[in-house]
Amino acid sequence: MNPTKRSSICRPGLSRCHFLVLGFALALLSDPVHAAELRVGAAQVQITPPPGVPLAGYYHERGSDGVHDDLFSRAIVLERDGVKAALVSLDLISTRRRFVEQARALIEQQTGIPGKHVMISATHAHTGPILPDTSARDAGVGEGGAVAKSYLEALPELIAQSVRLAHEKLQPAAASSFIGHEPSLTFNRRFHMKDGSVGWNPGKLNPDIIQPAGPVDPAVPVVFFETPRQKPIATYVNYAVHLDNVGGRQISADFPHTLTEALARVLGRDHVTLWTAGTCGDLNHINVNWARPQKGQENAARMGFVLAGEVLRNWPNLQPAGDGPLRIRSTKVSLPLAPIDEAEVAAARLTVRTVRDSDPGGFMKLVQAFKVLDVYARQGRPIEVEVQAITLGDDLAWVSLPGEVFVQLGLDLKLDSPFKQTMIAELANGSIGYIPNRRAYPQGNYEVISARCAEGSGEMLVAAAVKLLKEIRVANRTPAGKPDVN
Repeated sequence: MNPTKRSSICRPGLSRCHFLVLGFALALLSDPVHAAELRVGAAQVQITPPPGVPLAGYYHERGSDGVHDDLFSRAIVLERDGVKAALVSLDLISTRRRFVEQARALIEQQTGIPGKHVMISATHAHTGPILPDTSARDAGVGEGGAVAKSYLEALPELIAQSVRLAHEKLQPAAASSFIGHEPSLTFNRRFHMKDGSVGWNPGKLNPDIIQPAGPVDPAVPVVFFETPRQKPIATYVNYAVHLDNVGGRQISADFPHTLTEALARVLGRDHVTLWTAGTCGDLNHINVNWARPQKGQENAARMGFVLAGEVLRNWPNLQPAGDGPLRIRSTKVSLPLAPIDEAEVAAARLTVRTVRDSDPGGFMKLVQAFKVLDVYARQGRPIEVEVQAITLGDDLAWVSLPGEVFVQLGLDLKLDSPFKQTMIAELANGSIGYIPNRRAYPQGNYEVISARCAEGSGEMLVAAAVKLLKEIRVANRTPAGKPDVN
């Protein structure tokens, strides 16, 4: 373009050049993809219980007699354009709605982050403390129950502290992500057997196994946060496998301990790794075709290193992600109760008085009895739960589900999600125990016998989550100036 022609276009006053610049600026403001700067902070706080606390995960009491590795509340706080959210993972067996609400209230007081913008999930560590509530199963806890109750009373403040410290570290950040693939650590634990039944944990090299009764989810979705100068801040790792390697009486976070330590060796001691359990209600770490035992700290360490290796192997595959608004929505879902009758209630009361899980068939009898008594105590009231979605742009979505969810439900949710990478944190914002998919109910066995919610409940949760995600995607297309409704 010659100088004369250029001056004819960009002459003084409201020229065509000014209109072009003004139009481009307005386009940026109205385009939700070009969002304000992302800020991220991360922190962790030790939540190891005192000695003697009863350990969770089984149907008999076992007090802790030491600490193999400490338990933590880990938090990542996100902020964009004045909107804030927090992702929290606890090295615990589960979450309880009561302490989630208490922690959210404290977080809101201490940081200004709305309580409903906080997603709190548990890793499902079987070597953490019991979390006493009003369930029939907790009613029989002995002397150690007082220690556990005292611990539980202090827990909300520790969770809030982890979020507050993360909030204080908020700084400009970039997000990137990838989805890895690790099929060697997770296996469906329900099997079609030669006698026509569906077995649960039928044992290694069992000749009566025909094939698994369900799928697995080998995906390893990862989100990495770093400063503009490429200093690591935090890594969010999600993987669907039941966390029950260790056993014994020592407190331990199981394989997430090794995962976090391994990534810290590479990314720095200030870096925070936040691991959450995907939908793994019917999954575990046991390869029934491998004769070697898979238990104890050795196997936990092996799994941690393998998963860390998958994360680090894919480091060159990280792609920029989350260029868009931060949005948070949640909904309440009323789930129907599992059907029971008066005869089952009477039998359940007798069972909990007279049966031990070491008796022949005692374990499954207790599972059934505790379920019946918990359902009966509700007097027909449905189970109220929360489903939450936190999203960043059109790329990243975090979804909470309130229990041990069968893997097919998670796979269905991911397939129907309109986001590029959807991460599901189960045992989040409270937990109601096992949530099988509809197809599993007539198959029976442990998880179905234990489930407090009725057939179809899992599909209701998936539908609610997908609805939230689709609503957010529509909101992402909303012109600036029209507020998002949370």
